[in-house]
Amino acid sequence: MTDTQERTAPQYDIEADVSVDDFAAQAEEWLASKLERRPPPTEQVWGEGDFDVSVFHAMTYDVERAFLDSLMEWVQAKAERGYHGITWPRELGGLGLSRAHSRAFGRLERQFLTPGTHETIGVTRGLIAPTIEVFGTDEQKQRWIPQFISADTLCCQLFSEPGAGSDLAGLGTRAVRDGDEWVVNGQKVWSSGAQFSQYGELIARSDPDVVKHQGMTAFIIPMDLPGIEVRPIAQMSGGSSFCEVFFNDVRVSDDMRLGDEGDGWKVALTTLGFERDHSESEGGGASGGTWGKVLATANAMGVAGDPVVRDRLASMYIHSRVESMTNRRAADLAKSGTPGPEGSLGKLMWTEGMYQMTELISSILGAKLVTDTGEWGTFEWGAHVTGAPGYRIAGGSDEIQRNIIGERVLGLPREPKSDTGPWKDVPR
Repeated sequence: MTDTQERTAPQYDIEADVSVDDFAAQAEEWLASKLERRPPPTEQVWGEGDFDVSVFHAMTYDVERAFLDSLMEWVQAKAERGYHGITWPRELGGLGLSRAHSRAFGRLERQFLTPGTHETIGVTRGLIAPTIEVFGTDEQKQRWIPQFISADTLCCQLFSEPGAGSDLAGLGTRAVRDGDEWVVNGQKVWSSGAQFSQYGELIARSDPDVVKHQGMTAFIIPMDLPGIEVRPIAQMSGGSSFCEVFFNDVRVSDDMRLGDEGDGWKVALTTLGFERDHSESEGGGASGGTWGKVLATANAMGVAGDPVVRDRLASMYIHSRVESMTNRRAADLAKSGTPGPEGSLGKLMWTEGMYQMTELISSILGAKLVTDTGEWGTFEWGAHVTGAPGYRIAGGSDEIQRNIIGERVLGLPREPKSDTGPWKDVPR
């Protein structure tokens, strides 16, 4: 869907004052008419069905495109009832209901077999659309948010660069003002789903004469503009979910600017805050496996009764519960707008939980983890082990998250800085 085919704000038959119980009853009836119920965990038989614990998709372009299309169709089906945007205002295509309504729908949706998840859907709906709500003009909100939250159009992040990953404020992709346009030159990297996206949220250096945090500007840019080249990157876990994106004299209209000139750092922090909030309430399954699958693997390997394994399983379960509660707390604190540094704690707990899972499953499986014997539910864990480390740098490295918590939450002294002058004078 393009800007000339904007989604018309629908007229939903769900009342704005509907109770959570009545809303849930209607939603369950609708879900049952669209999907099959998910079998209870006790009915799942080891060795039957798919066993997917991958962190990143390992698909060919055509297979991933088809998979993404199926997810978009499901979001668009929900959009016909407003279930895609339960807490979004009605004027932006949502239902304007509470987080309690959203959580109720999420609990119900997880009881059914949905198509799955894809990071590009999450980035579009959960990161960039909320950022536009914070910084966009009224025209931009009407122009982009309805089509983003309904997955009619997809969007990627254009943040990190080869020389500016964890230190995002040091980025060097330039945006030079030229009348009513900007001319962009530079390179981005680790842009998930860029090969499938119609838009990108770009953070670029607009003023090299001020300190690095003050000289950036944000844009929402069409990915088919002349001068943009997208190159997928092969990952060690298989597939090419990430891309590098090159800009060669790309001309961007000023009405694509998000926020004021020089506000790029604020825009970026807002997007990253949403990225670090893992409290998403809608269904779709977990990326990288679950505690239940680890337990099932331990049972199948005959080691669940081992005291050391039992202790580690218990620790992992406790961690997952605390992580869930932390994310819920962060979401409640952020419900009035921009998420705060609490999201950094949730992100750290998430990556630590994935590390625990990697260590535990490696000890449970031993050589079966790296040897494809054809035994169901064993070698598949390699997709988790090779993918999980990526999230220690995604959304800001673990080290950066600890700095944020230390400085903004605990009030510890800031680390010494050697790049406090104008960006152009900082050694690179």
